[in-house]
Amino acid sequence: MNIIGIVDKAKRSRLFLYILNIGLSRLVPFNKPHGFKIKEIEDFYLHAQIPYKKANFNHIKGIHACALATISEFATGFLLLTRLDPKKYRLIMQSLQMEYHYQAKMDCTASFRISKEWIETNIYQPLRMADKVNVDCDISIFDKEGNHISTGIVRWQIKSWKQVTTAV
Repeated sequence: MNIIGIVDKAKRSRLFLYILNIGLSRLVPFNKPHGFKIKEIEDFYLHAQIPYKKANFNHIKGIHACALATISEFATGFLLLTRLDPKKYRLIMQSLQMEYHYQAKMDCTASFRISKEWIETNIYQPLRMADKVNVDCDISIFDKEGNHISTGIVRWQIKSWKQVTTAV
């Protein structure tokens, strides 16, 4: 599957957005039960939905804090992956900090926006002088009525695959 080609087409086509969502549910099986859906994707913007459904509930029938954290990771990481060449750069979550403001009792959306300048300043320039870079991605989640549900800071470590050493 050419995921980058599908992402590019999904920016302009509802059909390819649907195909992207189906593909992502298979490529990231951990997220499948949550039912996350990308509702809109642009070059530097991603808007994803987390449905209010039983698989996402906590003990008081609100959306679980961990489901909100997971969509924060998903939205920021996926947008970064679409902007960086995955054959050149490895992306791994280093930390996740969440603050919860309001109980989620309906569908919620997570929106993440960056810019070409943000990528140049925070990723490419530092990588010219270091083996790896850490970037903090701020993301807010709101419910359908506009209530601010949570704020997340997802710290991603980015490095060239040439710098990756893994133990066997």
